[in-house]
Amino acid sequence: MTVTFTHEALPQRVVFASYQAAGHVADEVARLGAARPMVIAAEADRSLADPLVAAVPAAVRHTEVVMHVPTDVAERARTAAEEHDVDVLISIGGGSTTGLAKAVALTTGLPIVAVPTTYAGSEATNVWGLTEGGRKNTGVDARVLPRSVVYDASLMLSLPVPLSVASGLNALAHCVDSMWAPRTDPIDQALALEGIRALRQGLPEVVRDPQGIDGRERTLYGAYLAAVAFASAGSGLHHKICHVLGGMYNLPHAQTHAVVLPHVLAFNAPSVPDTEQRMAAAFGEPSAVQGLQRLREQVGAPRALRDYGLRETDIPAAVDAVLAAVPPNNPTPVNRENLEGLLRRAWDGRETG
Repeated sequence: MTVTFTHEALPQRVVFASYQAAGHVADEVARLGAARPMVIAAEADRSLADPLVAAVPAAVRHTEVVMHVPTDVAERARTAAEEHDVDVLISIGGGSTTGLAKAVALTTGLPIVAVPTTYAGSEATNVWGLTEGGRKNTGVDARVLPRSVVYDASLMLSLPVPLSVASGLNALAHCVDSMWAPRTDPIDQALALEGIRALRQGLPEVVRDPQGIDGRERTLYGAYLAAVAFASAGSGLHHKICHVLGGMYNLPHAQTHAVVLPHVLAFNAPSVPDTEQRMAAAFGEPSAVQGLQRLREQVGAPRALRDYGLRETDIPAAVDAVLAAVPPNNPTPVNRENLEGLLRRAWDGRETG
Protein backbone atom coordinates (compact mmCIF):
# COMPACT_ATOMS: atom_id res chain seq x y z
CA MET A 1 0.00 0.00 0.00
CA THR A 2 1.29 3.45 -0.92
CA VAL A 3 1.18 6.04 1.85
CA THR A 4 0.97 9.67 0.76
CA PHE A 5 0.39 12.66 3.01
CA THR A 6 1.55 16.18 3.80
CA HIS A 7 2.06 17.08 7.45
CA GLU A 8 2.87 20.52 8.79
CA ALA A 9 4.09 20.92 12.37
CA LEU A 10 3.49 24.17 14.24
CA PRO A 11 6.56 26.13 15.45
CA GLN A 12 6.28 26.27 19.21
CA ARG A 13 8.59 25.85 22.20
CA VAL A 14 7.29 23.60 25.00
CA VAL A 15 8.71 23.35 28.51
CA PHE A 16 7.28 20.50 30.62
CA ALA A 17 8.40 20.45 34.25
CA SER A 18 6.38 20.12 37.46
CA TYR A 19 6.89 22.63 40.29
CA GLN A 20 9.08 24.85 38.09
CA ALA A 21 6.67 27.15 36.27
CA ALA A 22 7.78 30.43 37.89
CA GLY A 23 11.37 30.17 36.72
CA HIS A 24 10.41 28.97 33.27
CA VAL A 25 7.90 31.78 32.72
CA ALA A 26 10.61 34.34 33.48
CA ASP A 27 13.03 32.51 31.16
CA GLU A 28 10.55 32.40 28.28
CA VAL A 29 9.73 36.10 28.59
CA ALA A 30 13.46 36.87 28.61
CA ARG A 31 14.01 34.70 25.51
CA LEU A 32 11.48 36.84 23.67
CA GLY A 33 13.32 40.01 24.70
CA ALA A 34 10.14 41.36 26.29
CA ALA A 35 9.95 43.78 29.21
CA ARG A 36 6.29 44.86 29.48
CA PRO A 37 4.12 41.78 29.99
CA MET A 38 0.34 41.79 30.12
CA VAL A 39 -0.71 39.03 32.49
CA ILE A 40 -4.11 37.59 31.63
CA ALA A 41 -5.52 35.53 34.49
CA ALA A 42 -9.01 35.39 35.93
CA GLU A 43 -9.46 36.62 39.47
CA ALA A 44 -10.18 33.03 40.51
CA ASP A 45 -6.67 32.07 39.36
CA ARG A 46 -4.87 34.86 41.22
CA SER A 47 -3.32 32.49 43.76
CA LEU A 48 -1.77 30.50 40.90
CA ALA A 49 -0.74 33.55 38.89
CA ASP A 50 0.91 35.66 41.59
CA PRO A 51 3.94 33.40 42.23
CA LEU A 52 4.49 32.86 38.50
CA VAL A 53 4.78 36.52 37.61
CA ALA A 54 6.63 37.72 40.69
CA ALA A 55 9.88 37.67 38.72
CA VAL A 56 8.38 39.43 35.69
CA PRO A 57 6.55 42.52 36.99
CA ALA A 58 3.53 43.09 34.79
CA ALA A 59 2.81 46.28 32.90
CA VAL A 60 -0.84 45.39 33.41
CA ARG A 61 -2.84 42.59 35.05
CA HIS A 62 -6.07 41.76 33.21
CA THR A 63 -8.68 39.66 35.02
CA GLU A 64 -11.82 39.94 32.86
CA VAL A 65 -12.00 36.43 31.44
CA VAL A 66 -15.31 35.11 30.07
CA MET A 67 -16.15 31.70 28.61
CA HIS A 68 -16.27 31.51 24.78
CA VAL A 69 -14.51 34.93 24.53
CA PRO A 70 -17.30 37.42 23.71
CA THR A 71 -16.13 40.08 21.25
CA ASP A 72 -16.69 42.97 23.67
CA VAL A 73 -14.51 41.26 26.28
CA ALA A 74 -11.80 40.75 23.67
CA GLU A 75 -11.97 44.39 22.64
CA ARG A 76 -11.47 45.59 26.21
CA ALA A 77 -8.41 43.35 26.58
CA ARG A 78 -6.98 44.68 23.32
CA THR A 79 -7.49 48.23 24.52
CA ALA A 80 -5.72 47.49 27.80
CA ALA A 81 -2.74 46.01 25.92
CA GLU A 82 -2.49 49.09 23.71
CA GLU A 83 -2.83 51.57 26.56
CA HIS A 84 -0.01 49.93 28.53
CA ASP A 85 2.38 49.49 25.59
CA VAL A 86 2.53 45.73 26.16
CA ASP A 87 5.17 43.63 24.37
CA VAL A 88 4.22 40.10 25.48
CA LEU A 89 1.10 38.33 26.74
CA ILE A 90 1.30 35.84 29.61
CA SER A 91 -1.87 33.75 29.90
CA ILE A 92 -2.34 31.76 33.09
CA GLY A 93 -5.50 29.70 33.21
CA GLY A 94 -7.75 27.41 31.20
CA GLY A 95 -9.06 27.56 27.67
CA SER A 96 -11.02 30.78 28.16
CA THR A 97 -7.90 32.59 29.39
CA THR A 98 -5.78 31.26 26.54
CA GLY A 99 -8.59 32.17 24.15
CA LEU A 100 -8.60 35.76 25.35
CA ALA A 101 -4.82 36.03 24.90
CA LYS A 102 -5.28 34.68 21.38
CA ALA A 103 -7.94 37.30 20.66
CA VAL A 104 -5.46 40.03 21.63
CA ALA A 105 -2.66 38.43 19.61
CA LEU A 106 -4.93 38.11 16.58
CA THR A 107 -5.10 41.89 16.10
CA THR A 108 -1.82 42.98 17.69
CA GLY A 109 0.64 40.25 16.74
CA LEU A 110 1.92 40.16 20.33
CA PRO A 111 3.66 36.91 21.33
CA ILE A 112 2.03 34.68 23.96
CA VAL A 113 3.64 32.70 26.74
CA ALA A 114 0.90 30.30 27.81
CA VAL A 115 0.69 28.61 31.21
CA PRO A 116 -2.26 26.19 31.21
CA THR A 117 -4.06 25.32 34.44
CA THR A 118 -6.52 22.87 32.86
CA TYR A 119 -6.28 20.20 30.16
CA ALA A 120 -8.02 22.34 27.50
CA GLY A 121 -5.22 22.18 24.92
CA SER A 122 -5.91 25.54 23.30
CA GLU A 123 -2.35 26.61 24.06
CA ALA A 124 -0.96 24.15 21.49
CA THR A 125 -3.14 25.23 18.57
CA ASN A 126 -3.32 28.14 16.14
CA VAL A 127 -7.12 28.17 16.38
CA TRP A 128 -8.96 31.20 17.75
CA GLY A 129 -12.61 31.58 18.72
CA LEU A 130 -14.83 34.60 19.39
CA THR A 131 -18.53 34.70 20.24
CA GLU A 132 -20.93 37.38 19.11
CA GLY A 133 -24.72 37.37 18.94
CA GLY A 134 -25.00 33.73 20.02
CA ARG A 135 -22.62 32.50 17.34
CA LYS A 136 -19.12 31.21 17.98
CA ASN A 137 -16.79 32.03 15.11
CA THR A 138 -13.48 30.23 14.83
CA GLY A 139 -10.49 30.60 12.57
CA VAL A 140 -6.85 29.66 12.10
CA ASP A 141 -4.05 32.23 12.25
CA ALA A 142 -0.33 31.86 12.94
CA ARG A 143 -0.38 34.98 15.13
CA VAL A 144 -2.45 33.29 17.85
CA LEU A 145 -0.17 30.27 18.35
CA PRO A 146 1.66 30.81 21.67
CA ARG A 147 5.40 31.11 21.13
CA SER A 148 6.06 29.17 24.34
CA VAL A 149 4.01 26.91 26.57
CA VAL A 150 5.05 26.21 30.16
CA TYR A 151 3.44 22.99 31.36
CA ASP A 152 3.55 22.46 35.11
CA ALA A 153 1.29 19.68 36.35
CA SER A 154 1.47 20.99 39.93
CA LEU A 155 -0.73 23.89 38.81
CA MET A 156 -3.50 21.31 38.23
CA LEU A 157 -3.47 20.01 41.81
CA SER A 158 -6.05 22.61 42.84
CA LEU A 159 -8.32 21.85 39.87
CA PRO A 160 -11.41 20.15 41.35
CA VAL A 161 -11.88 16.53 40.33
CA PRO A 162 -15.17 17.07 38.43
CA LEU A 163 -13.61 19.85 36.36
CA SER A 164 -10.45 17.80 35.89
CA VAL A 165 -12.58 14.97 34.50
CA ALA A 166 -14.54 17.23 32.14
CA SER A 167 -11.37 18.99 30.97
CA GLY A 168 -9.55 15.69 30.47
CA LEU A 169 -12.44 14.30 28.43
CA ASN A 170 -12.36 17.49 26.36
CA ALA A 171 -8.73 16.59 25.60
CA LEU A 172 -9.81 13.06 24.74
CA ALA A 173 -12.30 14.55 22.28
CA HIS A 174 -9.36 16.18 20.49
CA CYS A 175 -7.84 12.73 20.09
CA VAL A 176 -11.00 11.05 18.83
CA ASP A 177 -11.90 13.85 16.41
CA SER A 178 -8.32 13.84 15.08
CA MET A 179 -8.69 10.25 13.91
CA TRP A 180 -11.05 11.34 11.11
CA ALA A 181 -10.90 15.13 10.94
CA PRO A 182 -10.62 16.89 7.53
CA ARG A 183 -6.79 17.10 7.41
CA THR A 184 -5.85 14.04 9.43
CA ASP A 185 -2.71 12.12 8.50
CA PRO A 186 -0.76 9.19 9.99
CA ILE A 187 1.28 11.48 12.26
CA ASP A 188 -1.86 13.11 13.68
CA GLN A 189 -3.34 9.68 14.29
CA ALA A 190 -0.19 8.43 16.01
CA LEU A 191 -0.24 11.43 18.34
CA ALA A 192 -3.96 10.99 18.98
CA LEU A 193 -3.62 7.30 19.82
CA GLU A 194 -0.78 7.96 22.26
CA GLY A 195 -2.91 10.75 23.73
CA ILE A 196 -5.78 8.29 24.26
CA ARG A 197 -3.43 5.90 26.07
CA ALA A 198 -2.08 8.64 28.34
CA LEU A 199 -5.51 10.07 29.16
CA ARG A 200 -7.20 6.74 29.85
CA GLN A 201 -4.35 5.96 32.29
CA GLY A 202 -4.00 9.42 33.81
CA LEU A 203 -7.60 10.48 34.42
CA PRO A 204 -8.51 7.58 36.72
CA GLU A 205 -5.33 8.30 38.70
CA VAL A 206 -6.42 11.93 39.11
CA VAL A 207 -9.78 10.75 40.45
CA ARG A 208 -8.17 8.24 42.83
CA ASP A 209 -5.49 10.65 44.08
CA PRO A 210 -6.23 14.29 43.18
CA GLN A 211 -3.05 15.49 44.95
CA GLY A 212 -0.79 12.95 43.29
CA ILE A 213 1.49 14.44 40.65
CA ASP A 214 1.85 11.28 38.53
CA GLY A 215 -1.76 11.20 37.34
CA ARG A 216 -1.73 14.93 36.72
CA GLU A 217 1.47 14.69 34.65
CA ARG A 218 0.20 11.78 32.58
CA THR A 219 -3.09 13.57 31.90
CA LEU A 220 -1.34 16.81 31.00
CA TYR A 221 1.00 14.96 28.65
CA GLY A 222 -2.00 13.33 26.97
CA ALA A 223 -3.78 16.67 26.67
CA TYR A 224 -0.76 18.18 24.92
CA LEU A 225 -0.53 15.31 22.42
CA ALA A 226 -4.26 15.63 21.81
CA ALA A 227 -4.00 19.34 21.09
CA VAL A 228 -1.07 18.94 18.69
CA ALA A 229 -2.98 16.27 16.76
CA PHE A 230 -6.12 18.43 16.68
CA ALA A 231 -4.23 21.53 15.52
CA SER A 232 -2.99 19.62 12.48
CA ALA A 233 -6.02 17.43 11.73
CA GLY A 234 -8.62 20.16 12.02
CA SER A 235 -12.10 20.30 13.48
CA GLY A 236 -14.28 17.23 12.96
CA LEU A 237 -17.96 16.60 13.61
CA HIS A 238 -17.58 16.53 17.38
CA HIS A 239 -16.04 19.99 17.55
CA LYS A 240 -18.50 21.45 15.08
CA ILE A 241 -21.35 20.27 17.32
CA CYS A 242 -19.76 21.61 20.50
CA HIS A 243 -18.87 24.99 19.00
CA VAL A 244 -22.48 25.44 17.91
CA LEU A 245 -23.85 24.44 21.32
CA GLY A 246 -21.38 26.63 23.19
CA GLY A 247 -21.92 29.69 21.03
CA MET A 248 -25.72 29.47 20.74
CA TYR A 249 -26.57 28.39 24.28
CA ASN A 250 -23.51 29.39 26.34
CA LEU A 251 -23.01 25.85 27.60
CA PRO A 252 -19.87 25.13 29.65
CA HIS A 253 -17.08 24.18 27.26
CA ALA A 254 -15.44 21.16 28.88
CA GLN A 255 -18.65 19.56 30.13
CA THR A 256 -20.29 19.91 26.71
CA HIS A 257 -17.37 18.10 25.07
CA ALA A 258 -17.43 15.40 27.75
CA VAL A 259 -21.14 14.73 27.19
CA VAL A 260 -21.17 14.80 23.39
CA LEU A 261 -18.02 12.69 22.82
CA PRO A 262 -19.42 9.15 23.33
CA HIS A 263 -22.33 9.88 21.00
CA VAL A 264 -20.10 11.10 18.17
CA LEU A 265 -17.76 8.13 18.67
CA ALA A 266 -20.68 5.68 18.49
CA PHE A 267 -22.00 7.54 15.42
CA ASN A 268 -18.74 7.44 13.42
CA ALA A 269 -16.89 4.34 14.60
CA PRO A 270 -18.91 1.73 12.63
CA SER A 271 -18.00 3.50 9.37
CA VAL A 272 -14.23 3.22 9.92
CA PRO A 273 -13.62 -0.26 11.40
CA ASP A 274 -9.82 -0.19 11.01
CA THR A 275 -9.56 3.18 12.74
CA GLU A 276 -12.01 2.01 15.40
CA GLN A 277 -9.82 -1.01 16.20
CA ARG A 278 -6.74 1.17 16.57
CA MET A 279 -8.63 3.33 19.06
CA ALA A 280 -9.91 0.22 20.85
CA ALA A 281 -6.31 -0.95 21.32
CA ALA A 282 -5.36 2.45 22.72
CA PHE A 283 -8.27 2.21 25.18
CA GLY A 284 -7.28 -1.36 26.02
CA GLU A 285 -10.78 -2.68 25.34
CA PRO A 286 -12.46 -4.81 22.61
CA SER A 287 -14.08 -1.73 21.07
CA ALA A 288 -13.49 2.02 21.20
CA VAL A 289 -17.05 2.63 22.40
CA GLN A 290 -16.58 0.14 25.24
CA GLY A 291 -13.23 1.69 26.10
CA LEU A 292 -14.65 5.18 26.36
CA GLN A 293 -17.66 3.94 28.30
CA ARG A 294 -15.41 2.15 30.82
CA LEU A 295 -13.28 5.25 31.26
CA ARG A 296 -16.36 7.43 31.75
CA GLU A 297 -17.63 5.05 34.42
CA GLN A 298 -14.25 5.08 36.18
CA VAL A 299 -14.13 8.87 36.38
CA GLY A 300 -17.81 9.76 36.85
CA ALA A 301 -18.14 11.65 33.57
CA PRO A 302 -20.82 14.29 32.83
CA ARG A 303 -23.76 12.55 31.19
CA ALA A 304 -26.46 14.84 29.81
CA LEU A 305 -26.63 18.22 28.09
CA ARG A 306 -29.88 18.97 29.89
CA ASP A 307 -27.85 19.09 33.12
CA TYR A 308 -25.94 22.09 31.73
CA GLY A 309 -28.76 24.28 30.49
CA LEU A 310 -29.73 22.93 27.07
CA ARG A 311 -33.49 22.70 26.64
CA GLU A 312 -35.10 20.02 24.52
CA THR A 313 -36.76 22.76 22.49
CA ASP A 314 -33.29 24.09 21.59
CA ILE A 315 -32.36 20.94 19.65
CA PRO A 316 -33.97 21.69 16.25
CA ALA A 317 -32.19 25.04 15.91
CA ALA A 318 -28.93 23.40 16.94
CA VAL A 319 -29.42 20.74 14.26
CA ASP A 320 -29.84 23.45 11.62
CA ALA A 321 -26.66 25.21 12.69
CA VAL A 322 -24.58 22.02 12.89
CA LEU A 323 -25.77 20.79 9.49
CA ALA A 324 -24.33 23.93 7.94
CA ALA A 325 -20.92 23.17 9.46
CA VAL A 326 -20.56 19.38 9.08
CA PRO A 327 -17.19 18.41 7.52
CA PRO A 328 -17.80 16.88 4.08
CA ASN A 329 -15.57 13.87 4.79
CA ASN A 330 -17.21 12.79 8.06
CA PRO A 331 -17.06 8.95 8.14
CA THR A 332 -20.82 8.52 8.60
CA PRO A 333 -22.96 10.68 6.29
CA VAL A 334 -24.86 13.23 8.38
CA ASN A 335 -28.49 14.13 7.79
CA ARG A 336 -31.13 15.92 9.82
CA GLU A 337 -32.62 12.72 11.21
CA ASN A 338 -29.47 11.02 12.47
CA LEU A 339 -27.98 14.27 13.75
CA GLU A 340 -31.12 15.08 15.71
CA GLY A 341 -31.05 11.56 17.15
CA LEU A 342 -27.43 12.07 18.24
CA LEU A 343 -28.22 15.38 19.94
CA ARG A 344 -31.32 13.99 21.66
CA ARG A 345 -29.29 11.11 23.08
CA ALA A 346 -26.67 13.57 24.32
CA TRP A 347 -29.41 15.78 25.76
CA ASP A 348 -31.00 13.07 27.90
CA GLY A 349 -27.81 11.13 28.63
CA ARG A 350 -28.75 7.82 27.01
CA GLU A 351 -25.97 5.27 26.93
CA THR A 352 -24.24 4.69 23.62
CA GLY A 353 -23.65 0.96 23.88
